[in-house]
Amino acid sequence: MFERKIYRQLYEWKQSRRGSTALLLEGQRRVGKSTLVEEFGRNEYESYVLIDFSTCSQDIRNLFRDVSDLNFFFLQLQLLTGVRLIERKSLVIFDEVQLWPLARQAIKTLVKDHRYDYIETGSLISLQKNVRNILIPSEEQRLQMTPMDFEEFLWAIGDSVTPDLLRHLQETGKPAGDAVHRKLMRLFRLYMLVGGMPQAVQAYLDANNFEDVDEIKRNILSLYEDDFRKIDSSGQLSLLFDSIPAQLGRNSPRYAVSSVLPDKRPSNSLNLIAELVDSRTVLAAYHVSQPCAAMSAFKDLSRFKLYLSDTGLFVTLMFKNKAFTENDIYQKLMSDKLGVNLGYLYENAVAQMLTASGHELFYHTFPNKQKTANYEIDFLISDRVKICPIEVKSAGYRTHASLDAFSLKFSSQIARKFILYCKDRSRDKDVDMLPIYMTKFL
Repeated sequence: MFERKIYRQLYEWKQSRRGSTALLLEGQRRVGKSTLVEEFGRNEYESYVLIDFSTCSQDIRNLFRDVSDLNFFFLQLQLLTGVRLIERKSLVIFDEVQLWPLARQAIKTLVKDHRYDYIETGSLISLQKNVRNILIPSEEQRLQMTPMDFEEFLWAIGDSVTPDLLRHLQETGKPAGDAVHRKLMRLFRLYMLVGGMPQAVQAYLDANNFEDVDEIKRNILSLYEDDFRKIDSSGQLSLLFDSIPAQLGRNSPRYAVSSVLPDKRPSNSLNLIAELVDSRTVLAAYHVSQPCAAMSAFKDLSRFKLYLSDTGLFVTLMFKNKAFTENDIYQKLMSDKLGVNLGYLYENAVAQMLTASGHELFYHTFPNKQKTANYEIDFLISDRVKICPIEVKSAGYRTHASLDAFSLKFSSQIARKFILYCKDRSRDKDVDMLPIYMTKFL
């Protein structure tokens, strides 16, 4: 069991709600939800029941057809699971609850009864498809679980020193220094290659071999493909998902849906994109017409970029159709010889880290004076009543024309300006130049 920050949020829910709400823990497949909640039940309660609706018996499923007599319901549940439940000291876990909507509907009655605490987990939840004929419980509180962030990855590989060092660098505003910066970048590149999926991290720890890690990630991607086909038998979701690296590699100001699905345009593919985003495997950055603190009000749902929620999976997806032995991206990235044309790997990593820090993803493009191309700000985040524009540069820093032009146009809206890149911390006039491993502090 790896240490996860979200465990603290589970604990705070238990202490503050005291059974007045159920908790729905959402997240993509293989992100570690089941392991986390079972560990939580084991540590924080005198007993717990885990009902996995992907494997449990029909007898257990049938219990939820009638919850009018809860005394009888709980007697049967304890008999079928072999677990003794203790009032206000036990946890009941509904794992993969989207597979049995009646259990989710029963939450209202179970929470009102107040005997036990309840946690639900769900992967690739298309709620509008799975709850059409049931009553959604208002007593349900949601929590989103993401892949391991950089700090959690460092904990997993046994490094408790580097997170403290990063916090010290943030507090002091000092550069790391050449030797320390090189080490930090090596660790961050390792994180990009392995990713934050617990199975991939465990494979790295067990074998210290990228080929084994890549095989695990290919298996996870195959699971996602299977799930996409269950949601959309036409295969369109899978095509959109598989094309994310190629779309970012085009350096286009938006995801061109028509280049993947010729009969589709962004305006008539919004449901498909929503399905991808709901799966939690994909992150969407939306174009904003008016950069300001209230960016959500100005986002264009038909203009977006897509990223993978885990950069390690992104690396594997880039070369999914090649054998590992033909894939030199691992060697290139670890030796810091990644070409400019593969710099969107770093852009995906920044998208993942900003999301893990609680930021929504927005970007902005606008014509340059010569009208030969557009200026583009990779990411925009809010800072109280103002915004912070962010550019991501994987290669050596030279200029930041887009950031300069944006600053002239929207100067009154800007709090701070950032370049995220692969060099040590510095400052260029009023632009903060931060190494990419400091993204979490934005």
